[in-house]
Order: sequence, then C-alpha cells, then structure tokens
Amino acid sequence: ASLATGPRQNNGVFYEIRTYDIKPSKMKEFVEMVNKYFHLRTAHSELVGFWSAELGAMNKVVHVWKYDNFAHRTAVRHKLASDKDWQGKFISPVLPLIEKQHNEVAYLVPWCQLGKPPKEGGVYEWVTFQMKPGGPALWGNAFRAAISAHINTGYTKLIGVFHTEYGLLNTVHVIWWNESPDQRAAGRHSAHEDARVVAAVRDSVRFLESQQNVLLIPLQCSPLK
Repeated sequence: ASLATGPRQNNGVFYEIRTYDIKPSKMKEFVEMVNKYFHLRTAHSELVGFWSAELGAMNKVVHVWKYDNFAHRTAVRHKLASDKDWQGKFISPVLPLIEKQHNEVAYLVPWCQLGKPPKEGGVYEWVTFQMKPGGPALWGNAFRAAISAHINTGYTKLIGVFHTEYGLLNTVHVIWWNESPDQRAAGRHSAHEDARVVAAVRDSVRFLESQQNVLLIPLQCSPLK
C-alpha cells in the first residue's frame, strides 16, 4: 500500500489542534457537558475529531477543527463570541473545569489526505514528533518513508499527518487507528521485526528530537469514532 496523495496546501485549508488539561476531579463533568452541549459549537464550523486521553496522558482532551482559511476562523470566532447559548450553557460553566489550554495551527502534509477508520469502535493513537530545526526540506523525505513503511505492514490505519505552522515549529502530529490497544501492540511487535520498517525508522530518527505517544478514545460528539 502507498500513501494517498492529497493536494498541496495552496487552498488555505488548515487545522486548529486544541488540547485542554482538565482538573482531575472534573473530567467526568467536562465530558458530560461536551456530550450535552457541543452541538452548539459544531453548528458554527467543522469538527474533525474530539478525543480523551486513555494512555500516555491523563485528564486531557484533544479536538481538531477544520477551517477554509484564517478569515474563516476569524468569522467563526466572532460568531461564537456572540452566541448566547454557547457562551451561557457551555463556556461559562466549563471554563472553571479547565486547568490549561493550548492550540496549534497545522496543515496536512502534501502527501496525505485526511482518512477515516474502516469502522467505528476502535482506538486512536496520537503520535507527536519533534523534529530537528530545518523543516521538511531537511527531514521530510526520511519522515515520509518511515510513515510509509509502517503503513505497508498493514497493521494500522493512517488517519492524518499534520505539520505545525503556529505553535512549536518542526512538530509533526500523526494519527493512527486500530481496532483495539491489543491489536496495536501486536502490530507494533511485528513492525519492529520487519527489516523495511527498521531501515526506514533508522534513517528518520537521525532528525528526531523527541516523540510522545498518546492513546485516545473518541467522545460521543466526535465525527471520527
């Protein structure tokens, strides 16, 4: 299998990645509020996915939004600020539940289209790579080869590869899907014994500063389930 080839990012489309740390005693309440009222937010713009961390982090949620361009995002933010239902029913009661917020702007890499899982009910792995300064001109080909090698094993499904534009630069977020954590573990063991994967990863890690893996569970409101 090979990677799907998407159009280069010359049409303005970008993705905002929002990560919230929730107070440990308030996680259940936060998820309940999201499930009850998040339709008010998705009425304004497209939600790609909304997940809570299961392994690799605790009391953390990640959600991804798609915008046509920066003017689109600005217009959406203005509308949200004047939406009394959204502000009163969700924002006001939820803000005290949140310890920290972080956002990034990222583009899909030109060689990847946003994918979907073959069925609902699986788990997502969010892998963040901090690459050496220099950008894709330095490490892009090696990184793509490593991702492609993992796909070619057939043990996992690629959902998307995002490269940051605002936030910590030279960061790449990769989202994978598996039917279960056990399937993911078995596939990883097989990949580590695959000479093609080993060679590609060995070449790519020359440009790697750090890596973090988080296992995510989709929330009820998430389009990616």
